[in-house]
Amino acid sequence: MTARLADIAAQAGVSEATVSRVLNGKPGVAAATRESVLAALDVLGYERPVRLRQRSAGLVGLITPELDNPIFPALAQVIGQALTRQGYTPVLATQTPGGSTEDELTEMLVDRGVSGIIFVSGLHADTTADMQRYDQLRGQGVPYVLLGGFSSKVKAPFVSPDDRAAMHLAVTHLASLGHTRIGLAVGPKRFVPVLRKIEGFQQAMQNQLGLAPEESEELIQHSLYTLEGGQAAASALIGLGCTAVVCASDMMALGAIRAARGLGLKVPRDVSVVGFDDSPLIAFTDPPLTTIRQPVQAMGQAAVRTLLEEIGGTPAPHSEFVFMPELVVRGSTASGPGAAGRT
Repeated sequence: MTARLADIAAQAGVSEATVSRVLNGKPGVAAATRESVLAALDVLGYERPVRLRQRSAGLVGLITPELDNPIFPALAQVIGQALTRQGYTPVLATQTPGGSTEDELTEMLVDRGVSGIIFVSGLHADTTADMQRYDQLRGQGVPYVLLGGFSSKVKAPFVSPDDRAAMHLAVTHLASLGHTRIGLAVGPKRFVPVLRKIEGFQQAMQNQLGLAPEESEELIQHSLYTLEGGQAAASALIGLGCTAVVCASDMMALGAIRAARGLGLKVPRDVSVVGFDDSPLIAFTDPPLTTIRQPVQAMGQAAVRTLLEEIGGTPAPHSEFVFMPELVVRGSTASGPGAAGRT
């Protein structure tokens, strides 16, 4: 016990006597000092005494499509931390192939009395899905926020990255390097983020390279948001003469690099590749990936703040909060064959 007190005192920068007063719930300790001691307990991995544990303000559900794509765990971490800081307990519910559906996970969370739900890239992003499920949830008195995707049929707050702007950033970067044959590898066309990326890509191709939408249409390949999906899409695009490929996820971009190497090409000497997300560890791939960084921190915090306003009785605007992405240039993009003579 004495050793533990000494450790906690050193971590918190207070005396052992002060630590003892806090742990025993005695008065005479400043609020800031008390918080420092409790934080030291957490940092050192000691369990807080029962009487010092913060009562949960309630459960909040977080439904993600899967955790294989690193962007989803990154979002879950930001959202979970933000909820915990506000006294809520996050409950992560993940869909898996052949496992529970979004509707089943939603029902499970509602049965457990959650205060609200955050949906990440759910059915609200699918233009073919029935949006009445969200009206029914609203009718049950459960507030929710939808992240990644948009539907005018759902009267709820949405949080999204600017997919059109992301494609403008990628295409402008590649065009400035001299690439004139740029391909786009995206997911299935029924998803709102995919449609927006296509729109942004075609607009940027017209602005930067003078290609009409019908001309850039052949440079778009639909596939899965996986390494294998990116490999298949990139193989087709390289076969069409593309010297650069913009991918709708970092996982697809890694697949595109594999595709290029499988064809005996080098990245970025022969083919430039741009990803999307800036997933954790993606800066350490070979080569380090140029990518479009999703503002994960800002989007996650906005989703939590908006949901807690709804839970607190202040309905958030039924509109979309759109966050600007950022181009992160690393080692997977370089000058294209059209760069000679450019200034």
